[in-house]
Amino acid sequence: MGFKCGIIGLPNVGKSTLFNALTKSAIPAENFPFCTIEPNVGIVPLPDNRLDMLQDIVNSKKIIRATLDLVDIAGLVKGASEGEGLGNAFLSNIREMQALAHVVRCFEDQNITHVDGSIDPVRDAEIINLELIFADIETISKRILKTEKLLKTSDQEIKKNYELLMTIKSKLESGNFISLIEYSEDEQTYIKTLNLLTVKPMFYIANVSDDEKSMKLLSNLEDFAKQNDHDVVPTFIKIEQEISLLNDDEKNEYLELMGMDEPVLNKVIFKGYEILGLHTFFTAGPQEIRAWTIPINALAPNAAGVIHTDFQRGFIKAEVIGFTDYINNNGESGSKENGKWRLEGKDYLVKDGDVIHFKFNV
Repeated sequence: MGFKCGIIGLPNVGKSTLFNALTKSAIPAENFPFCTIEPNVGIVPLPDNRLDMLQDIVNSKKIIRATLDLVDIAGLVKGASEGEGLGNAFLSNIREMQALAHVVRCFEDQNITHVDGSIDPVRDAEIINLELIFADIETISKRILKTEKLLKTSDQEIKKNYELLMTIKSKLESGNFISLIEYSEDEQTYIKTLNLLTVKPMFYIANVSDDEKSMKLLSNLEDFAKQNDHDVVPTFIKIEQEISLLNDDEKNEYLELMGMDEPVLNKVIFKGYEILGLHTFFTAGPQEIRAWTIPINALAPNAAGVIHTDFQRGFIKAEVIGFTDYINNNGESGSKENGKWRLEGKDYLVKDGDVIHFKFNV
């Protein structure tokens, strides 16, 4: 469905190495700033073991996983909103994203250059965040000028929008991101038309090492992130890239040795999925088992439309089995026998993991 999560951060903090690990690509990841200029795009399958559990029961010919589009965006620098570095182009790339994964370096290594000559994750995060804020202030200021010219009319909607713009500008000038949940539904609709960078859901990926100094730097970043209710996923990016290159047997052996259930990269992928407000339902049959991506608040007809517009247009009913019920009852037949199969109408809010068969007529 083209949900895009952009990987952002200062130059040389590990963005391209992370991208390589997540997508198993081989784009350049060199020890100098602006190694990435054009954004790199990769499609990452969601590592959802529920599909394998369904396959154990259904024995389908094919498994199709949900995916997330990851975009490796070139490093921003201080002054990007004023055109420093390749700032204007980079900010334009970020504007196209639906969520942001902000990579911050939390380790020291004299062999890896830092654009500011020292390691301070809070300073680095603030540099990027301020550039996003400055870019949004410019966007808001332009919209205010246009709206002011229309204030002479008696249109109350224009007046209301103008007041909202001034409130948002004041919040940005105080150094704060814009959180949609603080606004009414109508205000949210208008704010979305502005395509502000600071509205986009964001989380931090802390590029760490296993020494005490790195853990202290990580703690500082976590304290900073809480100020805007952002999550932090600590990741030893270099090690994760090496894990990603192992075959399945080698990978499982390594994870067992390290006492890990799964690579940290899986958490990074799911965090991107989570902050986009997405979850998954399944279709399961002899030809294919498939994971479908939908917004968390999607109703049954909307979910049907993800498969095909005809399914939504001619929606009649949804045959639904919860994932746990499907597994515990060994599939559809057992679920029906034990009263776990049900028919749902157009007002049904699809739950994560539902196994669904849609009835439609066009």
